[in-house]
Amino acid sequence: MRINRVAVLIGLLLGFNLFAQQENSFVVKPYLQDAEPTSIKIMWETSVDGESVVEWGSTKKLGKKTKGNSFKVNFEASRLHEVTVKGLKDFTTYYYRVKTGKLYSDIFQFKTPPISGKEASFNLIAMSDMQYDSSQPDKFREVVNDGIITYLKNEFDGALPDNLALVMIPGDLVKSGAIYDQWHSQFFKPSEELFAEVPVYPVLGNHENNSLFYFKYFSLPENGDPAFAEHWWYKDYGNVRIIGLDSNDHYRKVSEQYSWLKNVLNKTADNEHIDFVFVQLHHPYKSELWIPGETDYTGKVVQLLEEFSDKTGKPSIHFFGHTHGYSRGQSRDHKHLWVNVASAGGAIDNWGEFEGRDYDEFTVTQDEYGFVVMNVDPNSKDPKITLKRISRGNVQTPKKNELTDSITVYKKSMKPKMPLLVTPLDVTIDVANVYLKASPFVGGRKESKHGASQWQIATTSDFVKPIINSWKQYENWYYNENRQKNDDLTDELVERLEPKTTYYWRVRYRDQNLNWSDWSEVAMFKTK
Repeated sequence: MRINRVAVLIGLLLGFNLFAQQENSFVVKPYLQDAEPTSIKIMWETSVDGESVVEWGSTKKLGKKTKGNSFKVNFEASRLHEVTVKGLKDFTTYYYRVKTGKLYSDIFQFKTPPISGKEASFNLIAMSDMQYDSSQPDKFREVVNDGIITYLKNEFDGALPDNLALVMIPGDLVKSGAIYDQWHSQFFKPSEELFAEVPVYPVLGNHENNSLFYFKYFSLPENGDPAFAEHWWYKDYGNVRIIGLDSNDHYRKVSEQYSWLKNVLNKTADNEHIDFVFVQLHHPYKSELWIPGETDYTGKVVQLLEEFSDKTGKPSIHFFGHTHGYSRGQSRDHKHLWVNVASAGGAIDNWGEFEGRDYDEFTVTQDEYGFVVMNVDPNSKDPKITLKRISRGNVQTPKKNELTDSITVYKKSMKPKMPLLVTPLDVTIDVANVYLKASPFVGGRKESKHGASQWQIATTSDFVKPIINSWKQYENWYYNENRQKNDDLTDELVERLEPKTTYYWRVRYRDQNLNWSDWSEVAMFKTK
């Protein structure tokens, strides 16, 4: 009986090991990280340990093999695998699959980035706040598959990696970053078809809770501060530099991050291959749908980017989330865009649900799901970026990849013509009826349209202290209403002036590509 018991026990142990080997499965299917012109990182997670192998090649026959390493994600048996494939050619399509023992993935594609200075147009996508919402549990999967993948198929020919270079995510990937199961069920599972073929670059939101799981699942560029690895970093793709920042409470107080950002921007200023700078961070400086989510730290970042764009002539954007809705605005005096790219799954911050404010900077705010597509045209003679908001609507009004906002920004400034003043000119007028009028808009480009006007009135001709400083944009979508509808930007009705006073006035025009004209000449009038 003793021999039989031992035999049974050995058999059970052997059977268990055989069962474990046969039953290894994907917890997280392959996804792409940190793509370079000559290398890329591929990661996946399996239920038990095993080899970390990527088979790859220029055709579906593959033919080459690269090994990597695996490591524990938590205290369970699962293992996260990471393999860096090297020796690639820039802007080239490759095929790959991953292998752990007898477990194989499907064959996927990826495309390497172009080398610096190579003129090759590409698309980026930015979306955020896909954290799980129990009332709309399938929303992130819908945004990825019915939204992004379907949109790209309908808009472009070719495979997914040919039409999308990378995805930016400014935070809140899961509902609670400290809960292990949420990472594969709420983030990686709904997005597996996308991130198997397109690299993803996130930054930390508040819902990640600075979790160790975030830092294990993502292998981001290692060019930030070593003491704060992967909290901030940058990645170049073509003529765009993407900078990732951590705007969460503790890290926005860390002086090293701000100093690092200033240093990176200084180096970017001298980089002849970079035409545009995109920064992504989670929290807004201003939010029309949800004021409590604002933070002054992002305002400091915006100021740095404005100064950078003024100094270099390189337009910049800061992408953010936190507020669950889309907003797009622009700095008044600088070639800098403000873009909230939410929500890709988190419950919408509906109009009237929270305290909001109609800020001058924003021209469009929508309480809708969706994503942002950035087309980058690196034409050395006239590089430009075009931003498009693709909306999935909301619960009350669903939309199927509807284009709801768009703007094109050129690096090269072609200013509108300086406006001419029409009236009042050196006259005395009734203080209750001050009506300023200037000439029609004439753009610097043939296709340019009138985007904004800035009117100033002062009691001195140097305008050091203007008493009226009115900035009107061509549209202002707030609370589902265009508050600028039918407003002629070539005139301005002015109230609250004093009687028996001499005033000076001037105006300048901006096109919808963010180029300002010179200020007009100065005119004078007196009030009765």
